[in-house]
Amino acid sequence: MDIVIDPASATPPYEQVRLRIAELAAAGTLAAGEKLPPVRALAAELGLAANTVARAYRELELAGLVETRGRLGTVVTARAAGTSTQAQKAAATYAEKVKGLGVPPETALALVRAALGL
Repeated sequence: MDIVIDPASATPPYEQVRLRIAELAAAGTLAAGEKLPPVRALAAELGLAANTVARAYRELELAGLVETRGRLGTVVTARAAGTSTQAQKAAATYAEKVKGLGVPPETALALVRAALGL
């Protein structure tokens, strides 16, 4: 994940993480439904304490920008990504259907691009 912590910043590290994840979601870099790295993994990657990243995730969840799904992890919400919940559900339904049909992911994406005229 593209997050850089500035130790000299007056902004606390948890807030830097929170702001950057929110920015990435708003820009579409993190899509609705996309799973965030586990707290410990992101903390290790950034050289932060796990509690620091956990606080950033809690703040994001309180704002409705991510949702924690237990063992399934923490995912970006449609609200954070600026995507409608209906569009997110339609994409999930399509993904389940093509998986059930045995369609390879590259083919499924090509079908969507063709349907969108891209």
